[in-house]
Amino acid sequence: MNLKFITRLFLKNPISSVFGFDRGTPIDRYYIEAFLSENRMHIKGTTIEIADNAYTKQFGENVSRSLILHVSDKSADIIGNLETGEGVPFELADCIIMTQTLSFIFDVKSAVKHSLQMLKKGGCLLITNPGITQISRYDYDRWGQYWSFTDKTIRRLCEEHVPKKNITTSTYGNVKTASCFLYGLASEELSNEDLQYHDPNYQLVVAAVITK
Repeated sequence: MNLKFITRLFLKNPISSVFGFDRGTPIDRYYIEAFLSENRMHIKGTTIEIADNAYTKQFGENVSRSLILHVSDKSADIIGNLETGEGVPFELADCIIMTQTLSFIFDVKSAVKHSLQMLKKGGCLLITNPGITQISRYDYDRWGQYWSFTDKTIRRLCEEHVPKKNITTSTYGNVKTASCFLYGLASEELSNEDLQYHDPNYQLVVAAVITK
């Protein structure tokens, strides 16, 4: 297959510029939800979720109190700044769900520190971050978008605060799903075989379970 033929296969512009939301379930959301489903046993007791509590409702088991943390939304249960620590409670949560958040915080070291601060001893932080991704224009314009991650990034950030044995990382994706995600295709447009194939060299979503 020559280079000219290969380049004709690819479009200059995405099929969807909103991650595939307008076509179905975004591919990164498919992987995020798979991760949360696999770890739903941790979503219990007092939970804190960033921005809204949709995943707590979807995957929570024996949740006694569901709280939302937001940096500025007055309707949230907790107004807290993970970067500065202002308003962030101490040892309140049994579980924290933090999906695709750290990319939009410049001082990620402080954000990880203050996130773990919210956990009770034995509590669990369920975290996902983008590896291969486009710019989220909505968030970029409001908060800034600074980082993409690998599994090693998450380990290094968390090892400063908890023992290595308390950190379990996982990655999701392959070259096909990463390419389709960048073009804005939805997960429903791929086969289960496509979605389930794992290639650690193409980390579309990076996830971790961190126990305090």
